[in-house]
Amino acid sequence: MFKKILIANRGEIACRVIRTARLMGIRTVAVYSDADRHALHVRLADEAVRIGPAPSAQSYLVIDNIVAACKATGADAVHPGYGFLSEKTAFAAALEKAGVAFIGPKAHAITAMGDKIESKKLAMKAGVSTIPGYTDVIDGPEHAVKVARDIGYPVMLKASAGGGGKGMRVVRNDDECRDGFQRATNEAVSGFGDGRVFAEKYIEEPRHIEIQILADAHGNILYLNERECSIQRRHQKVIEEAPSAFLDAKTRKAMGEQAVALSRAVDYQSAGTVEFIVDKNRNFYFLEMNTRLQVEHPVTELITGLDLVELMIRVAAGEKLPLKQSDVKINGWALEARVYAEDPFRNFLPSIGRLVRCQPPAASDSVRVDTGIEEGSEVSMYYDPMIAKLITSGRTRDEAIDRMADALDAYHIRGVSHNISFLNALVCHPRFREGRISTNFIAEEYPDGFHSADVAQAEPHLPIVIAAMIHRRFMDRAAKLSGQLPSHERKVGSAFVVVIAEQQHAVSVVPVAGGHEVRLGGRTHRVSTAWQFGDALIRADVDGRSVCFQLDRVGVRYRLSYRGAQLDALVCEPRAAELSRLMLPKVPPDLSKFLLSPMPGLLVRLAVTVGQELKAGEEIAVVEAMKMENSLRATDDVTVKKILAEQGQSLVVDQPIIEFG
Repeated sequence: MFKKILIANRGEIACRVIRTARLMGIRTVAVYSDADRHALHVRLADEAVRIGPAPSAQSYLVIDNIVAACKATGADAVHPGYGFLSEKTAFAAALEKAGVAFIGPKAHAITAMGDKIESKKLAMKAGVSTIPGYTDVIDGPEHAVKVARDIGYPVMLKASAGGGGKGMRVVRNDDECRDGFQRATNEAVSGFGDGRVFAEKYIEEPRHIEIQILADAHGNILYLNERECSIQRRHQKVIEEAPSAFLDAKTRKAMGEQAVALSRAVDYQSAGTVEFIVDKNRNFYFLEMNTRLQVEHPVTELITGLDLVELMIRVAAGEKLPLKQSDVKINGWALEARVYAEDPFRNFLPSIGRLVRCQPPAASDSVRVDTGIEEGSEVSMYYDPMIAKLITSGRTRDEAIDRMADALDAYHIRGVSHNISFLNALVCHPRFREGRISTNFIAEEYPDGFHSADVAQAEPHLPIVIAAMIHRRFMDRAAKLSGQLPSHERKVGSAFVVVIAEQQHAVSVVPVAGGHEVRLGGRTHRVSTAWQFGDALIRADVDGRSVCFQLDRVGVRYRLSYRGAQLDALVCEPRAAELSRLMLPKVPPDLSKFLLSPMPGLLVRLAVTVGQELKAGEEIAVVEAMKMENSLRATDDVTVKKILAEQGQSLVVDQPIIEFG
């Protein structure tokens, strides 16, 4: 067994590998860029080595620097995590040359599966079901149009070396095809240094279901059942679960056996994932094979009881797999939600900055938090904006979902924008609960973006009751501080009006032994809580129902977050509520004459000049953020009056780029 493992990665996956290595009695080495010098994974490891400046192209992607760190520390093996160098043949070859074991598949398997065109050909040869398409490289936009017409729209254009949703475009006509080809090519070059693009038929109402495989060097290959990864936004996975509520035993077995056949065809060793697209009739088609550990591997661990990182390490050390296919079971259900630093209320714009508050839900047998950052950590513009992976499990799917909703309610983050409200809205959505999902779920349910008002509350009285109770607590404290009678000496309760989304609700709140009674709409609700002033979370019992709200003060309002909704509540006396109806709304400044950067990023292309007349729909600029290109287009016919930013400039959110005449 290895004595010392270097983790050629950062963030939560580096912490994840360190955790298992420590349990196995193996020392660990972290590597870090200048931006990560104080990162959690650096502190957790036994040793740490600086490998370069903040940009990943100058640090985490520099093979020579990683190999040098191995030599300097005496590491006898490297775990690549996912992303960065995890699927680079040159990295595996360089480690082999240096006499360092690679905890992953052999170089030939990485090469074979890393090229999506070649992997599809290999899959067809191995008898794996594949999607109709064009498996050679497309030569330019017009060739793309010809190929797409031959296949039949809609068509998916995909970067051959792509992954993680980058370099992918769904096109439905010739114009979209030309533009999509250019975008996919640009992202492929930027993200992977390889601009090759191919095409395949886009499956309508698709599900994204993947098979986890595990293989050793002794010819043993197992499939560890499936993961459902259909909840995606812009081809990026958001919610994953295991098993899939859609598959039956027959389809699961067929998919698993085809995944094993493909793995055997390339002499695969280590953990890997074979991804499939599944249509509404359970016909499945090979999508790609990821020759590494997947981000969503924890859900498989929770339903099988296996530690995939440990098994990867043991396989790399030459050991045989300690189990047979018949030993692989499905015990219960597990969900994973990816917590990102992004603003769901502003079209998921990435957010950067310091986590001034970060309080994850308490870990337990059914709640797991995989993260690489903590309170005080910095979310950098240089890397993926993931804050954490939140994983819950249960005996049934409904139980796992309920635990996920509760855990998301209790996950408190401030300092950067985050997607927790969106995640909770997803898992509480009736269609998700019913299992009626596809990769189009988010686009279909939130076609105009995500808005808190879209979230249907199963118990709409709860935020009103909580807001009224909290306001009474504040009023009682103010009375006590000013020398008035404390609440327990008052003979009557306070009458308030709670205003949420312009709807007014008359309530009265009476302090009673052990809590408060809140009268709302002819019904009395009993509320008890241990909440103290300054607490960010309100854990309360309402009529015997345990709830957890997040509380912020926004001016004179209480901002309550619960089950995906973010509600601003104004609580006041009845006369004040009457007067509030007469208040004129604050009119925001007119910024229609400016093109503002919708996100922090790099202005990679400026397509206009001063005085140029533009038609609605014409491209003005392209901003790259988190390795994705975002095309900014004119919404009306306009004339360029001033150019306020330069190509190549780093932009902040809402920074003016163009002024129109």
